[in-house]
Amino acid sequence: MKLHGMHNAFMTAIESGKTDHYTLDQFISMIIDAEWDERHNRRIERSIANARFHYKSNIESINFDQSRNIDRNLILRLAECSFVEKNENILITGSTGVGKSFLGTALGYQACIEGYKVSYFNSAKLFAKLKMAKADGTYLRELMKIQRQDVIILDDFGLQSLDSHNRIALLEIIEDRHNNGSIIVTSQIPVQGWYDIIGEKTIADAILDRLIHQSHRVELHGESMRKKKSINKG
Repeated sequence: MKLHGMHNAFMTAIESGKTDHYTLDQFISMIIDAEWDERHNRRIERSIANARFHYKSNIESINFDQSRNIDRNLILRLAECSFVEKNENILITGSTGVGKSFLGTALGYQACIEGYKVSYFNSAKLFAKLKMAKADGTYLRELMKIQRQDVIILDDFGLQSLDSHNRIALLEIIEDRHNNGSIIVTSQIPVQGWYDIIGEKTIADAILDRLIHQSHRVELHGESMRKKKSINKG
């Protein structure tokens, strides 16, 4: 029956000689709780593995230094993941190395812990994959995989202007998720510059109207965290 949690708790109690410390009801309750914990932890581990995060980060590791312009209360509220229930988006902007990807991943990691399905994507690689999928006939299947996620992370959005194929792909992703899922976007480009990145005013309006509406915006400031780490090591 694959009751690994129960088995481990039972064997531990036997080996440690603690069985006499429990009544029968308490012992059964203890091994049932152990099984629940085991399954809960395995589910979280699977969810994190399936998300394919590029970085390892969590809420506890975020640097809330005042110079970074991170609203601690906002981030802790977002970490409760009510934004997922409300189908809200999170837009994280700032210059290179200030920790945009780290913060976005930490929120995605927390969503996994809360039981949501999350997928991380490097934006350029995602668009390249979707372009290849259109060529080999698997495009709709790839879009469906994305649509099934509760949260998707589009990391490093806007490093290159979108061509017509990528523009339409982004519109379809956004439309599928409008009022039906959340998106975390990280970008070096301020939100007002995304119109130029997307191009084609009509499509840009359609995308950004859906993306920005009911979104939380985090604009990170400060020096590059990578540069700071390098100096500290030196």
